[in-house]
This record gives sequence, structure tokens and C-alpha cells, in this order.
Amino acid sequence: MAFDRITINHDRLNGQPCIRNLRITVRRVLEALVLYPIRDEFHREYPELDDEDIRQALGYAAANLDDQIIELTAA
Repeated sequence: MAFDRITINHDRLNGQPCIRNLRITVRRVLEALVLYPIRDEFHREYPELDDEDIRQALGYAAANLDDQIIELTAA
């Protein structure tokens, strides 16, 4: 998968991966998807992002996860 919408600029936001040189990090996109699970709400809050930006943010995050197993405790 190509991540042509993910940009890293060491002079912007400490080099965190961002969407299209905007000051919106991949991490912020993921956090916003949790806060706004209904896509219309998400787009109202972040009109500058389109579905391809979201898809690449999710793909980039998945590609950068390692295969470490994390034990979850029961609540």
C-alpha cells in the first residue's frame, strides 16, 4: 500500500506523521475516528479530510504496529 498522503516533516509537529502536510497527525485521525464513529460527524469536525486520508491513516497505523502480544485484563 502506498502512503502518498502521509507526510513527515521534521520541522512540523516534531516529525510526527501527518495527513498531506496539514497539522493533523495520523494519531489525531485515529483518535477522532473513535470520538466520531459516524462518518458524517467525523467529516463535519474535519471537513479537510476525505475518505482516502482516513484509509491511509488507518493503513499507516496498521503497517507500523508490531506483532507484540499485549495481555488485556478483564474488567
